[in-house]
Parts: sequence; C-alpha cells; structure tokens
Amino acid sequence: MPGDTTLTRRPGRFGRHGGQYVPETLMPALAELARAHTEALADPGFAADLDVLLRDFAGRPTPLDRARRLEAALDSPAPIYLKREDLLHTGAHKLNNTIGQVLLARRMGKRRIIAETGAGQHGVATAAVCARFGLECIVYMGETDMQRQRPNVQRMHLFGAEVRPARTGRRTLQDATSEAIRDWVANVETTYYVIGSAVGPHPYPELVAGFQTVIGGEARAQILDAEGRLPSHAVACVGGGSNALGLFRGFLDDPEVALVGVEAGGSADGHARTLGLGDPGVLHGAMSLLLQDEDGQVAPVHSVSAGLDYPGVGPQLAHLVDTFRLVAAAATDAEALAAFADLCRLEGILPALETAHAIAHLRALVREPDVRLVVVNCSGRGDKDLDHLPEEVTP
Repeated sequence: MPGDTTLTRRPGRFGRHGGQYVPETLMPALAELARAHTEALADPGFAADLDVLLRDFAGRPTPLDRARRLEAALDSPAPIYLKREDLLHTGAHKLNNTIGQVLLARRMGKRRIIAETGAGQHGVATAAVCARFGLECIVYMGETDMQRQRPNVQRMHLFGAEVRPARTGRRTLQDATSEAIRDWVANVETTYYVIGSAVGPHPYPELVAGFQTVIGGEARAQILDAEGRLPSHAVACVGGGSNALGLFRGFLDDPEVALVGVEAGGSADGHARTLGLGDPGVLHGAMSLLLQDEDGQVAPVHSVSAGLDYPGVGPQLAHLVDTFRLVAAAATDAEALAAFADLCRLEGILPALETAHAIAHLRALVREPDVRLVVVNCSGRGDKDLDHLPEEVTP
C-alpha cells in the first residue's frame, strides 16, 4: 500500500511511536488479529469481497469536487478540491474501515462486535455493517457525546446496535475507548473490537490506516485526471487520525505534496492540539503524542467537535510530525463554526464540524506563497451536529 515506508523494522512501530502497551490477556488476541490481517491481505478473495462492499454497499468511489465559490470567497490563487467522503453511505469515511474490520472479524469467527465512538459516525458505520451481516453490535459512547450527537445514537439503535454510555471522566471519546477496552479484556475469546481510528496497539494503527488508504488512492488518481498534476497541499482534520492518514497515504511518497493536519484549537475551555503541543506518552495501548498535565496525567481536552475531542493521536501521524513530513495546524471553535456556515452557503455542502476545522484553515493556507493546488478531505457530513449549533450559524 502507498505510504507503508514509514514503518520501522520493528513491527508496529513508527519511529519511536506505536507498540503494544496492553494487559497480558490481550496479547494473544492482538497476535491472532495480526496473523488474520496479514493472511487477509494476501488473499485475493478477501480483497474481492472488500472491493464489492466498498462499491455496492458504501458507494465508492467518492467524487473529487472543485469548490469554485469557496475559492472566490477566500480569494484563493489555487484551485481547491474536496474529496467527498461525506457522500459515502452512513455519511463519513468511517465506513471504509468498519467494512474491512468486520470482514476480518467474520474471517476469525467472531460474531460479537464492540466499538467506541465520539461523534457517532464510527458507531453508525459499525452498526450498519453488523446489520448487513447479522452480527451482535455494542457501541460505547460518552454520555456527553450521546447528548450532543443524538441523531447518530438513533441511527445506531435503528441498525440494531446497543449503545452503552460511558459515564466516567469527561464522558467523551477517551472514556468510551477506555470502556470498550475493558469490555474487550473481559470477553476477548468471543469479541472483536473494531477500533475507529488509527490509534491503539499494533496492529490497529496500520490496519485502520490501510483500510482508509482507499481515500488517498482515489484522490491521487482523480486530481491527476482533473488537473494533470499533484496537489501542492493535502489537508485534513485530525482527531485520532483515520481520515487524515486515509488522504495522506496517497501522497506520502510525493515530497512535493505538503501534508497539513488541522487539529481542534478549541476555545477558552481548552483545546485538542496533540500534534502541535503534545508530548510522548502512552494512551489506549500505544506510545504516541499525548496532551498531559504537569504531573504527566492525561490532560482535559475540548473541541466543539466530538470527533476531535481526544487527547491522543495515531502513532504514524506523530512520527510524520517528528520527521517534519506533516505540518500541524489548528482551527478554533469559532473558526470552524464560521467555515461550517461558509461551506453550506457557498457550496451547498453540509460538512461535519470535524471537517469544518480543515476548511477553516484554508483561509490562512491560501495566503502562503507556495500554494498552487489544494485537496481537502471532506471527511463527513454535518447532519449530526445541527442540534448543537449556535443560533448565529443556524438563524
């Protein structure tokens, strides 16, 4: 797959990041998963099943759409293209990964599926694929996120999933992930854990990023077809990192393409700028960059977007920052909300608040002298966010 060159000789490591920091009870399950993943990638039948589902169930390929009115509003000297993952079935890029992992689960004989979710899109995608195959599905979601993403909770229920609230800590994605890991430890023999982002212990970061690489592969071919050249910049929002790596892996081996990851700059209530301000630490089974307090504990984070409200980041993205291949940027809550409204009114596209952070950064990016052609991952749609937008955005 494109971009795999950042793996070191130690399996599961991206430079100093990655690894397996988990209870001993999970080590056999991780080894089993790594074997199943390797075998599946070598099996033409698995690839054929995945391709059919991505085409007929998910709706791939997704289009690459030029945002001409947004260009004009930003006075952009460069064309701006949106990779329209919001048009994928269930409304976000998350489905690429859940299809792949549920196929792996079936291959391994696991019929009980668990997942964590923040904004709800990964939970919805997991529930939809489990419904397709008649599998038991349990999704852990922070109680705070259940309140601010109620439409996605309803969709998960409609697909037959049980949604279990995480009521500890800040009751957001970090806490939902911790609850899912506890479930997995207790039920490892019968349960497959579908992790939603390129985080966690090896082999998950590579596995998830691999299933999302379809985004960058398509975008690379599409921009060459549309413009006859590669973009100068590839831009994506960053929480855990799945949509960003999905796009970036199409261009990792092209040094002329700058990779820009846009994190949650937040507000006076805090931020989630892990790539920009994090320090090395261990969270949810892997070494990566992590927002920490002065005592080295996980720091509270904040974002208007539930999907970016996470104190860690995937180890490959951390390694790309270490090696100066990735530029870490940030957009505040206010900037993301303004960009959300702009994309709605200028292009007729309702973006997820996660995506809106990437759109917001374009205002600064297009002023840079080396910007010639931009591809932005429009990672999801924003129906889920409507109930909690301020009145100035939805008058």
